[in-house]
Amino acid sequence: MKGTFALLDIAGYVALLLWGTHMVTSGVLRGYGSALRRWLGRYLGHRPTAFAFGICITALLQSSTAAGLMATSFAASGFLGLAPGLAVMLGANVGTTLIVQVMSFDISLIAPVLVLAGFTIHRRSDDARYENLGRVGIGLGLMLLSLHLLVLSLAPVENAQALRAVLQSLAGEPVLAMLVAALMTWLFHSSVAMVLLVASLANAGVVDAPGALALVLGANLGGTLPALLEAHTPVARRLPLGNLLVRAFGCLVCLPLLHPLAAWLAPLGAAPARIAVNFHTAFNLGLALVFILPVERMAQLLVRLLPEPPRPDDPGVPQYLDEGALDSANVALANAARESMRMADMVEGMLKGLVEVFGKDDSVRAAAISRMDPWLDRLGVAIREYLADLGGEALNEEDGERSQEILAFVINIEHIGDITANNLMEFAAKKAQRGQDFSADDIQDLAAMHGQVMESLRLGLAVFMRGDLRAAQQLVSRKEAIWRLENEASERHIRALRERRDGGGGGDVYLRILRDLKRIHSHLAALAYLPLERAGLLQGRLVREPLSKAQA
Repeated sequence: MKGTFALLDIAGYVALLLWGTHMVTSGVLRGYGSALRRWLGRYLGHRPTAFAFGICITALLQSSTAAGLMATSFAASGFLGLAPGLAVMLGANVGTTLIVQVMSFDISLIAPVLVLAGFTIHRRSDDARYENLGRVGIGLGLMLLSLHLLVLSLAPVENAQALRAVLQSLAGEPVLAMLVAALMTWLFHSSVAMVLLVASLANAGVVDAPGALALVLGANLGGTLPALLEAHTPVARRLPLGNLLVRAFGCLVCLPLLHPLAAWLAPLGAAPARIAVNFHTAFNLGLALVFILPVERMAQLLVRLLPEPPRPDDPGVPQYLDEGALDSANVALANAARESMRMADMVEGMLKGLVEVFGKDDSVRAAAISRMDPWLDRLGVAIREYLADLGGEALNEEDGERSQEILAFVINIEHIGDITANNLMEFAAKKAQRGQDFSADDIQDLAAMHGQVMESLRLGLAVFMRGDLRAAQQLVSRKEAIWRLENEASERHIRALRERRDGGGGGDVYLRILRDLKRIHSHLAALAYLPLERAGLLQGRLVREPLSKAQA
């Protein structure tokens, strides 16, 4: 029975280690995920920067698996290129070795301090960022505490002959040992936890140095599996497959050399546990040195192996709303924003052809514009439901604001689509049925107002994607120009009707078209209100003086 209780203790402490890792990961992503997302999009154009980011993000998340899932989601969403993504993963693999190096020393004395500090911060703060910082502190403390208890529990296991026999038999079968460790790492979803467990087993004398190295290889191999198995599209599988191929190459090279490798690493620390930890570091550093230069070629190979599938025939089907990303608020919001941009692209396509529809009575283009509205509505419903599902996640203040921005963007874009496809296309049909023609002056004024609307759409997209305050101020200030254009065009058109006194020229239709173009611009200007209000630049519906370049 003592052996059974010892195994239960070990299983419980491993579970505590995994829970501590989960708390650290979720705390960092919830509290600082948006800042990481901005940093990711801004600075990862070069391999050295991407490699350094991989090391840093893994140190923050305490898990290369979590870093891999995050990088995979960004790569699948198009926010991270495949080659920089591979460099990020090489850095993440090195970063996890630094965690293991630190955790392998006996620093359990600070575990209660971390738990107490984290609990105090979490309970005393109303700021979501500080609450999640407290969560990170509690998670780190639990990880250190679980490792300390795990070492103590493994001491009696040294005398458990049955377990010792099983593990020693695995040491004689390095391939089998590697596969078992890979399976356990996949179940744990943490290569850090698995390597530390191997170090604890080696420290207790349960496995020798070559056997520990085989298990470490399995931990590295299994750490690539969660991101690969949770990717649902060929594009999403490229990055985790590349990481798997890199580590599989390293495993194939090292498997025949376990005994020489153990001997070579012995001068750095003769204890099997120290050899295992140092091997984990050397293994990932070596792979980083080998593969950091050819990441571009490897990216091309992965694109050939996993080509992008053909787009669905139905444009109303969402392409980027990955349900698996809902556990990470910043990734899910990036997915929702990209799907929202698909809606914006559709609306831009609808608006582009308006002048031709009214000037040339282009019925084919008018029908194509009308067909887009149901697609917009379905995408809008899908994005709203996706954001509602994300509402169950503990969002920090910045993520909550971004969610509201996306929701407001989707609603305004839907209204623009409704106005264009229903009202404007109905007026186009009436104009064609009545055989009415607009004058050259009418078309010229309509084109001028249409050009202003298209320019405002460009500014609205800059506000939505980059939070550009100067673009937001310009967007709101353009409302006066739109009103002036509408008034001047209306007055000129009415004067022309009075001069002709024949009712020709489609007076009521033309005036309603101008009114609806102004309504469209109002929905575009609404995109600027939230960021301006947060920046303290909005008073009612009035915008303060334009920012200087430094303030912007």
